[in-house]
Amino acid sequence: MPTIKHFEDIYTWKKARELAVLVHKITEQGPFAKDTSLKNQIRRAAVSVMSNIAEGFESQTQAQFVQYLGHAKSNAGEVRSLLIIASDYQYLTKEQFELALHIANKVIRQSTLFMEYLESHPESRRKSDEGVEYMV
Repeated sequence: MPTIKHFEDIYTWKKARELAVLVHKITEQGPFAKDTSLKNQIRRAAVSVMSNIAEGFESQTQAQFVQYLGHAKSNAGEVRSLLIIASDYQYLTKEQFELALHIANKVIRQSTLFMEYLESHPESRRKSDEGVEYMV
């Protein structure tokens, strides 16, 4: 696996970002927009997915990164659950539901695979300060 220097380069973070943007868009329309409680909860959960990946990447240890990826996976599960209830309430079109569910499931699978990779390659989480200048 190539070295990842920025969390923005992580495929799982990119998919989580896509999920957050989609959730924001679909919650702006129709009856979903009026259900402020559900709208706010699903938006917070979707943003938490990408935030946990970023926070974990910037953490001090690989174990912490894995833990944050687990939180991201859990948040994506929450998004899935909220999408299902929103679909039950008929707040979403079939296409919106299927696309958002597909992306959430992809984030869950990718988070799991990334955690497994990091746990099986402990040497992969070495930080470098190459090119960084410190002012004294």
